[in-house]
Amino acid sequence: MSIKEFYKQHLLNDELIHKTGFNPYYVNVESGLDDSLIIDGEEFINLASNNYIGIANDERIKEATINAINKYGLSLCATPIASGCADLYRNLSQQLSDFVGLESSIIYPSCYQANNGLFSAIANKDDVIIIDRYAHSSLVEGVRAVGCKIRPFLHNNLENLEKNLKNSSNHKQIFVVTESVFSTEGSIAPFAEIVELCEKYGAIPVIDDSHGIGVIGKTGKGILEYSGIEDYQGIYTASLGKSIGNLGGMISGKRSLIEFMKYSSSHLMYSTAITPAILAGIEKAINIIEEEFDVLGGIMWKYRNKLRNSLIESGYNVKDAEAPITSIVTGTSEKTILFAKKLYENKILATPFIFPSVPENQGVIRMIVGANLKEETVDRAIEILKRIKNNKGQ
Repeated sequence: MSIKEFYKQHLLNDELIHKTGFNPYYVNVESGLDDSLIIDGEEFINLASNNYIGIANDERIKEATINAINKYGLSLCATPIASGCADLYRNLSQQLSDFVGLESSIIYPSCYQANNGLFSAIANKDDVIIIDRYAHSSLVEGVRAVGCKIRPFLHNNLENLEKNLKNSSNHKQIFVVTESVFSTEGSIAPFAEIVELCEKYGAIPVIDDSHGIGVIGKTGKGILEYSGIEDYQGIYTASLGKSIGNLGGMISGKRSLIEFMKYSSSHLMYSTAITPAILAGIEKAINIIEEEFDVLGGIMWKYRNKLRNSLIESGYNVKDAEAPITSIVTGTSEKTILFAKKLYENKILATPFIFPSVPENQGVIRMIVGANLKEETVDRAIEILKRIKNNKGQ
């Protein structure tokens, strides 16, 4: 293949962008996550970010990160295993473990790296991984990299999961992989029942709690608290860049496994350590959640219910959801992008999901109402959505 052919083969297919006259991705954000989001110099209502409880721009978190920069600088310029393991890293690892109720944790620069690198360290070609068909791409890609048998099970379908477990007894080790909160629709895994099935068939449960930590559970501690699971024997991962308001990802579980991962996970060992400033920000975020989740979570749910109920009353096709995620069913990729365009023209930023992120012709517009928004902002968004539904949008 010539150089010219190579670059021709790797051209972006932007047919949909040209057809709709709109690209909803990589917007030019010029502000932090305040009540208004500034895009290209204009104020937008932000229903797109995962800032569930609204702490990403909290002054206390910013102060903690600045203090850490003053003490440690911007980076330790090394991987954690070399010379990049600050005392903040060790302390936060234990704090996160205590927060979710597990023995030990390690922290990656992103949850994508955590999910992507987990299975190459713990699974091999003789194993089988049974995974929810709606699982995040970071999990799916991590599973595929191992080269073992993969069995998808129907989304949140316990009967289909058990059927797969029964048919997997000839494999050396069975893993069952799922998410807590599925981010495109807001469904929550029946994880207590999944753990019971894993115990019955000798499987290791793996849960990605990225949209659950800091969001669900009585005190915001995520899926294990939400499901009433104690003495969890499986593996837990989560993003620290959504409700936690920072950056990074974690893997938690039995202390012996985490010690093994420290010396076996290439995605951890060969990535420059997450910066001290971010570690300090995560630490402060966890403290805020522990002290204020009842208030912040209450606002989050109030806004979610207000938006959801209004959309249903206005005649929108809204997906069933147990989490504070509201998704409008839009259908084809073209219809989804055109609806996102209409919202954008009315100064609302929301997230369009199209194939292959969702099944073909099952596009959605996802909306998350952060607790940092003013109630009058939420009311204004609702009025705009009503106008659009009545074909009166600007």
